Amino acid sequence: MSDYNLLIDGKMVPGDQTMPVLNPATEEVLAQCPRASKAQLDAAVAAAKAAFPAWAATPMAERRKLVNKMADVIEANSGELAHILTSEQGKPLGDATGEVLGMAAFFRYLSSLELPMKVIEDSGDRKVEAYRRPLGVVGAIIPWNYPLLILSFKLPSALLAGNTLVVKPAPTTPLATLRFAELIKDVLPKGVLNFITDANDLGGEMTKHPDIRKISFTGSSATGQKVMASAAQTLKRITLELGGNDAGIVLDDVDPNKVAPGIFEGAFQNSGQVCLAIKRLYVHESVYDELCNELVAIAKSTVVDDGAKQGTKLGPLQNRMQYEKVKTFLEDARKNGKVVAGGSAMDRPGYFIEPTIVRDIQEGSKLVDEEQFGPVLPLIKYSDKNDAIRRANATTYGLGASVWSSDVKRAHEVATQLESGTVWINKHLDMAPHIPFGGAKQSGIGTEFAEEGLAEFTQLQIINGPPAA
Repeated sequence: MSDYNLLIDGKMVPGDQTMPVLNPATEEVLAQCPRASKAQLDAAVAAAKAAFPAWAATPMAERRKLVNKMADVIEANSGELAHILTSEQGKPLGDATGEVLGMAAFFRYLSSLELPMKVIEDSGDRKVEAYRRPLGVVGAIIPWNYPLLILSFKLPSALLAGNTLVVKPAPTTPLATLRFAELIKDVLPKGVLNFITDANDLGGEMTKHPDIRKISFTGSSATGQKVMASAAQTLKRITLELGGNDAGIVLDDVDPNKVAPGIFEGAFQNSGQVCLAIKRLYVHESVYDELCNELVAIAKSTVVDDGAKQGTKLGPLQNRMQYEKVKTFLEDARKNGKVVAGGSAMDRPGYFIEPTIVRDIQEGSKLVDEEQFGPVLPLIKYSDKNDAIRRANATTYGLGASVWSSDVKRAHEVATQLESGTVWINKHLDMAPHIPFGGAKQSGIGTEFAEEGLAEFTQLQIINGPPAA
């Protein structure tokens, strides 16, 4: 592995300290990563602040060109980035490659958007125009489940809107991000884009920093609450994409054999480490047994191994903390339900959990009521559709949901009653850069992707004056 450095003010610099990054499939040290100090964070923010006036004044067409140039760099180095991503995150190499190429696709689409001036009124009395102005320095805090893809949810829009940026990846998955930083360091003017790392000790410093005008954060709801409270000190703009306990509702008219593969993928993609994954599945009693059996068969045939090995479908959990947390959900599953597939940590090095299907379980259990963020899916039986809707909504979360039915109109009627930012019909985890994305309730504040997401990186300015002569 290469040496890794921070990107501050256009230069790759070592951290004031270092920290080890582990391969979650082996628990061995993969690389020594730079660890930024508070002084280095301050230097990165200062560089971004100094670069802001010139970058904001740069024509949008030129900013667009440079964001697209970064997409070129990503595609040209996709193989290297994917291998680094698999080694530090654990996901299969094919999935890592898809993440890198998805990153490039988000860069290209989001950089194509516009921020046109809109005329609200042009009458004999007045002319009112609406402009979208950049905010200043933006802080982007990235989680460990999709470190490159989630970076692409934030970086292109922030830069296109005319902001400068300080990025902080998760401590357990910083390497692919730092390599990306090195690859693109000469694309942008110095200071426009900066990358620092930490050991979970600089996030609070970012959120209260007086020179950061917006925080875009993806992570847990508990941490999101801390981000919001800290950002309140300076009334920062915030976008929070937080946790979910996404419900799937399977109606009584499905063919279990047909829907099971999509449900399994929606629940177990990235070993269940997806904020929007299906976390609990409500299944009508008439198809309950058959769907359980179909999902069990898929789970038992799924190859769980090192993501670098060909044929691996699911890799390890990304870090020991999450691994230990998921084991508590397995204990709860054995206590409050019936484990019909998996149910154990694998007896080998690495943070491997068997894909687990749990039936005959209800609300009131940890596995149903909380977000497991791992490869464990509870199936809850219901008999009345309205009761299933009520139970699906009985949570503080509201990120995503899905409805499965052979009758799309019927599924749509259910979808409109679910309290969720996104509801899919006969699919799950179908996301694209042109489709707005955001959570309801405690699953987040604000919107990412599309024109709505781009607007969140701007300040609305109204100019209200007399009509032109």
